[in-house]
Amino acid sequence: MDIIQAIILGIIEGITEFLPISSTGHLIVASHWLAIDQTDANKAFEVIIQFSAILAVIANYKDKFTFKHHQLWLKVSLAFIPIGVVGLLFHKQIKEFFTVPVVGTMFIVGGIVFLILEYFHKEHHVKIDEVESITYKQALWVGIAQVFALIPGTSRAGASIVGGLLVGLNRKASAEFSFLLALPVLAAAAGFDMLKNYKELLDGNLLVLAVGFVTSFLVSYLTIKLFIRFLDKFTFVGFGIYRILFGVILLWIL
Repeated sequence: MDIIQAIILGIIEGITEFLPISSTGHLIVASHWLAIDQTDANKAFEVIIQFSAILAVIANYKDKFTFKHHQLWLKVSLAFIPIGVVGLLFHKQIKEFFTVPVVGTMFIVGGIVFLILEYFHKEHHVKIDEVESITYKQALWVGIAQVFALIPGTSRAGASIVGGLLVGLNRKASAEFSFLLALPVLAAAAGFDMLKNYKELLDGNLLVLAVGFVTSFLVSYLTIKLFIRFLDKFTFVGFGIYRILFGVILLWIL
């Protein structure tokens, strides 16, 4: 992998990790188009850019890391349990779904779900408009919804946001809980992959790793901020349409 490819993948990770459009799906497609083989070294690179996305969440929500928010983090921890258990038990089987046809299909399915959900969603009827106000029961249901994100192309952010909307959170609170829930999910995934590929990380091209890390962090940081502002005025309809079009194009090209 060269520096240009590292920048491209860093930008893609930064934009798609926190939007409901599947970072894994985009990275699979981008790697395919850029002719980047799924070697251990390149898998180690993906660990690095995921880790920088974690730091971007911390940088954006550093005010949440205080004891007075301990209840919020207990709810985040509870929401993490379903995907943590299922991912650990079935990670080998899940890898078999990492194909472009599966990604394309799940893009379309996810897009349709968002369009249907937005058709029935009434933002002014929603009672939960602050992420701190989510209940333990709601957090658990969001966590269960997030399990669907183990299928490539579904989107972790998309699944958790859909879960949030379905249990009564407004768009902004759903997105922010999804951001915070990314911390244990990405930390677990990155930590698991780091244990498997630590030799490649130590032996890898440090310049390429550093460029990817910085690019992913900066783009992730800006994406989180802009996405929250976007939700003050707009809905998820645009993301639903994008997902359907992207999925159709993928399947058509294949």
